[in-house]
Amino acid sequence: MTDIQETLDRAFELGDEGRWEEMANLLSSTLEQEPDDPYVLCWLGVAERELERPGAAYDLFKRCIAQQPEDPQLLSLAGAGLASFDDPEAEPALRTAALSGPDLPFTRLQYGAYLAREGLFEEAMHHLDAAVALAPDDPAMHGERGIALALKGDVAGGIASMELALELAPEDSWTRLLVGLLRIESGDAEEGATALLEAAAERDTDFEAQALAALAAAVQGWEDRAQEALARADLADEGRDIELLAEIEERIAQGPAAARELLSDSLAPAILHGRLIQPL
Repeated sequence: MTDIQETLDRAFELGDEGRWEEMANLLSSTLEQEPDDPYVLCWLGVAERELERPGAAYDLFKRCIAQQPEDPQLLSLAGAGLASFDDPEAEPALRTAALSGPDLPFTRLQYGAYLAREGLFEEAMHHLDAAVALAPDDPAMHGERGIALALKGDVAGGIASMELALELAPEDSWTRLLVGLLRIESGDAEEGATALLEAAAERDTDFEAQALAALAAAVQGWEDRAQEALARADLADEGRDIELLAEIEERIAQGPAAARELLSDSLAPAILHGRLIQPL
């Protein structure tokens, strides 16, 4: 176990540095010697997921759960991994983790987030409120609580919780984008546009972020900023949609009313829903 722990410690260091391929190679070598070790299986799954190899990640998370680990943190991590694949084994793993580790904010967070995305809001908020109480200075706790409130239909509550998360982690462009979308939904177009533009500037490869920012700026009559976001959208490689880009350009050329119609009635609600239900 000592050798495995040393390997895991080194793997964690590599992961913290974003050196996922090296982490995967290290843990793969260890797995050849210890094929049933749940910690190695789980953390190799994390590395494979970060390397965008979902099939390998899923198999490793399944193998980890099959070992019936008792560590709540490990159960929660592997369960969350399975949840991203809609595997029914995710729920009992996450539930067991939360019940066996009730004082661990990570286990309460993961189970609460899962329940919220399943539409079980009362139980979800019970766990997410506990997570916030256990780790009030952790922005992830406030952010996930905000997502749950937004999914529940409490837009104002969602914005409030997410803004607490941004106070703790102002570099979190994902949450800032969600705040912008929620403000658009609540009718606060100017504040929404400001948040979307800030998020898009930090997410220059995210096509949807640029598309939203361009339209929101056009609605406000901020022509230069709309064109800047359009230029970034044309170069963005994450989810790039040529037909949508052409439509956005046309709507912006037609004026604020046409841009508002596409943004508020179609694009913003669809993207908001898609991002809110995206698994952790």
